[in-house]
Amino acid sequence: MSELTLTSKIKINPTDEEKGKLISTVRAIKKGLNYTSGVVYQTGELVQAKLHEKTYLPLRKDYGLKSQMAQSVMKTVISKYKSMQSNGIKDTKAVFKKPEYDLVWNRDYSLVKGLFSLNTLYGRIKVSAKTDGMERFFDGSWSFGTAKLVFKKNKFYLHIPMTTEIPDVDETAIRNVVGVDLGLNFLAVTFDSKDKTLFFSGKTIKNKRGHYKKLRQNLQKRQTPSSRRRLKRIGSRENRWITDMNHCVSKALVAHAGEGSLIVLEDLDGVRNATENVRKKDRYVSVSWAYAQLRAMIDYKAKQQNAKMILVDPKYTSQQCPKCGHTEKGNRDKKRHLFQCKTCEYRSNDDRIGAMNLRAKGIQYLSEVSV
Repeated sequence: MSELTLTSKIKINPTDEEKGKLISTVRAIKKGLNYTSGVVYQTGELVQAKLHEKTYLPLRKDYGLKSQMAQSVMKTVISKYKSMQSNGIKDTKAVFKKPEYDLVWNRDYSLVKGLFSLNTLYGRIKVSAKTDGMERFFDGSWSFGTAKLVFKKNKFYLHIPMTTEIPDVDETAIRNVVGVDLGLNFLAVTFDSKDKTLFFSGKTIKNKRGHYKKLRQNLQKRQTPSSRRRLKRIGSRENRWITDMNHCVSKALVAHAGEGSLIVLEDLDGVRNATENVRKKDRYVSVSWAYAQLRAMIDYKAKQQNAKMILVDPKYTSQQCPKCGHTEKGNRDKKRHLFQCKTCEYRSNDDRIGAMNLRAKGIQYLSEVSV
């Protein structure tokens, strides 16, 4: 058995009085987060017991947070700094701009007779929620994780990670291996066991991102309050569009692979390294796509379809001939997106070649695990 975790975004419906309590709570927590972030930035302290000594009393006395809220604030700040460090971001102060609140299941929030019970500065409140289409999450087979209370456009949402156990895919029964090449000219190219190729064009994406880039550059030049507000709206709109595109591509890709398939992708480091070969001024439009998000979507959608996704070393996937095995850089013409083997002269689209070689690595993986 393996675990499947999905994040469900649920709109809650507090009364006006309850809404006021929630707003006061998330605003106080936001101030507490930024205060604690300042302490961590100054001291570098990321051990919670020691950070507790420095921040607990101020969080309780000056910001009015309850004991559990203060502990939650420390954990959130520590997690933020550790995440920044793992991404190579150092000597930068973490700033919490959005009014959000992390709630631990059965401590800060729970489900009581169809209502969400939430902890606030003024005690617990019980609110109804819109759960249409989410009934499966409440059948008892899913466990609830630490939720995030989000206040957006004058509405409140609970983002709840929900986990359930699913049977492992029987690798000995896999009959379809699908190589998936993530790239620039095409967002994704697949090659399966039926020698069928599927292309997801990146042209529309590059044009759309180019449009957003120009808008952002023009607004940044103005430096007015209205331009800054519009910049924020554009950023949110672009992020929603990227997420929607990734949902559509991952859904179509997994559906094409089918139940009981092995879906093979290259490690994301291989995608990030592509920036080294793109002119700096073109990097935003060409390669700043949410590949990690796309991979995560493919992964959980595959699990839902009783399929499996694996990551393999992308080494030589764009240089090796899938027919004769000859490998050299000269096999690939990047400008023309063309692959032609210098030995056997096999020709094809270079992204398709990548997908073919990834599929071959998937077949090799199955042969090794079956031994």
